[in-house]
Amino acid sequence: MSDTLHEDWRHTALALEEAVSSVVVGQKPLVRLINIALFARGHVLLEGDVGVGKTTILRSFATAIGGDLERVEGTIDLMPSDLVYHTYVNAEGQPRIDPGPLLRQGESLTTFFFNEINRARPQVQSLLLRAMAERSVTAFNREFYFPHMTVFADRNKVEKEETFELASAARDRFMFELNMTTPRDPDIRRALVFDPVYHDVDTLIQKISTEICQGNQLNEIGAAIQRLVRTSPAIERYALALWDATSIPQRFGINLENVDMDKLILAGASPRGMSAFLRAARVAAWIDGRDYLVPEDLIHVLPSALGHRVFFTPVYELRRAEIAPALINQMINRIAAP
Repeated sequence: MSDTLHEDWRHTALALEEAVSSVVVGQKPLVRLINIALFARGHVLLEGDVGVGKTTILRSFATAIGGDLERVEGTIDLMPSDLVYHTYVNAEGQPRIDPGPLLRQGESLTTFFFNEINRARPQVQSLLLRAMAERSVTAFNREFYFPHMTVFADRNKVEKEETFELASAARDRFMFELNMTTPRDPDIRRALVFDPVYHDVDTLIQKISTEICQGNQLNEIGAAIQRLVRTSPAIERYALALWDATSIPQRFGINLENVDMDKLILAGASPRGMSAFLRAARVAAWIDGRDYLVPEDLIHVLPSALGHRVFFTPVYELRRAEIAPALINQMINRIAAP
């Protein structure tokens, strides 16, 4: 791919961010991370309190990407088969079976949005695992493929009744696990409360052009970005040190208060997790206009890409929300960057 096309696509990526940021104000760092995952061809899990705009930001990205969209609402009675087919009785009283949301759009499916994924049963989450990992599913004695699909999912962290925590394997399928909080800037808070423009989300989203980005070309440009952005031996050593620290943090002098470091880690980041981490870092560099990695690119995506991929022993897993950010912060501070 030519340098001109690379630059054209970089401008497209920046235009995508600008469009989404016009709808969801005060969330530019979060918008940038979701954009990075999109061009790195990774799935995104977004959590946060009720009413902070999780659904809005993901709907905005889905609109700007263009292509075909399917949406599922997570409920306790949702079954795996509901993703694959829909049964009903038609007007003539005849039983009918129609394709479900995963199959309805065929290979043109670009965005699959799973709202409140933690309300869905583990069996439903397991079916989604394969669709995310392989972008395919087996049904009706044949294989269905969704080569351009990106999965956006959200969950609220307030309600715990009738919810199912995602298994470690399910969380590992998401390139990024992100936390969305309410903006603290006084001017933005005032606008969100008093400016009627932000009270009508549907109208705001309808203003986003569906032609900003061609979703069926993201695989091609994503692969080209990975070929374009170079790594140096020093950056490679730094990335490998970060990987080691996810398994044996004590080796790097990392100590957390009220934590027995020898009993903290059940498993560190996997090769798949590190691959996702480096893919995301390369896209971060590309969006910043560089064809080479610097330590800041890795640090930028480290909390989102690896924080949920370090698995703690059960006694510490209950304190994940506290321990995981502290561990990542110590990794950044203790491991010397080139």
